[in-house]
Amino acid sequence: MRSGSGKPKIVLMKTDQVDCFDVDGRVITCQGSGQDGELGTGGLWSQERFEAGSGTVNDRISGLMWAGDGSPGGFPMTWREAQQYLLELNRAGYLGHRDWRLPARSELFSMVSHARTNPALPDEAPFENVFPGYYWTSSTCSGFEDQAWYLHLGGARVFRGMKHGSYMVWPVRSARTCEERSADNGKSVCRQGQRRHRCKPVSIDLSASGNQKRFLSRANRIHDRRTGLIWLKTADFHRGAVTWPEALERMRDLNAEQPTGRSDWRLPNIRELESLVDVSRHHPALADDHPFGSVPDGCWSSTTSVYEPRYAWVVYWQDGSVGVGYKRHATFDAWAVRGGPAPERP
Repeated sequence: MRSGSGKPKIVLMKTDQVDCFDVDGRVITCQGSGQDGELGTGGLWSQERFEAGSGTVNDRISGLMWAGDGSPGGFPMTWREAQQYLLELNRAGYLGHRDWRLPARSELFSMVSHARTNPALPDEAPFENVFPGYYWTSSTCSGFEDQAWYLHLGGARVFRGMKHGSYMVWPVRSARTCEERSADNGKSVCRQGQRRHRCKPVSIDLSASGNQKRFLSRANRIHDRRTGLIWLKTADFHRGAVTWPEALERMRDLNAEQPTGRSDWRLPNIRELESLVDVSRHHPALADDHPFGSVPDGCWSSTTSVYEPRYAWVVYWQDGSVGVGYKRHATFDAWAVRGGPAPERP
């Protein structure tokens, strides 16, 4: 989806999961499973995503530049110490730049792999010294100013912790590839050598991207204009928590019954489900003006946790945490989705 001139294109990334699993964590045939590994829905992903530089790595999807060393500080720090450490890096001009910072939650989450563990990074990522443990983000938790979001790079969980806790630090910066030129009527122009072309900036922050109304309500469906996804208006459409296999089966039942007149509903993958999270809100962690009906405590995704394949990824709506649920337990609800961006290359 493209917004107006000068506004970023919103990027919803797909996961890199290609296998399917049963409730006991065994790899199974994907055909007809309705799992993430079969459907591969989402948006951008590329085997040519990363470009290594002189001590840095550019992400061609997000436009971010990461330190090639995933642990330049060498040891865990409190959240405040992390901020001070980055100030020191910038004073020293680390790797030739003075604008390093902690990544936002959406930025660090965009880096994780849902097909690999220890670390949970894409196979083609050219990073070194990445600790398979907890990393700070710059995102403070809504309603809990003494807590910030952190991400586990061993298995990809996203939780919040006290800022006096000690976690690792991975510097990032926004690579500036576009310059404002008055000769071009103020429009952004990218330069590659002597070539000049209009910028097409992207954003992976789905919670803050302009003044355009995000959700459109249509009968029992909600259209998310930032991702192209269409959700059932009520998350607990089937009224009650289910096991993971039941959640997948209920998508098949929904398509067979066609109460909405459509037969292409599915269980969202973890990136699609997490895209609804607004980290500036809590109870639920959805946009303040969201038009959804009753929101349950948590919802299943179609993505298995390869860290422990007897579990599948879930989102907890009280605060927006991304965790896992035991597939055999009827603990979470199933929120149906359809549509979305077609897979493409950056």
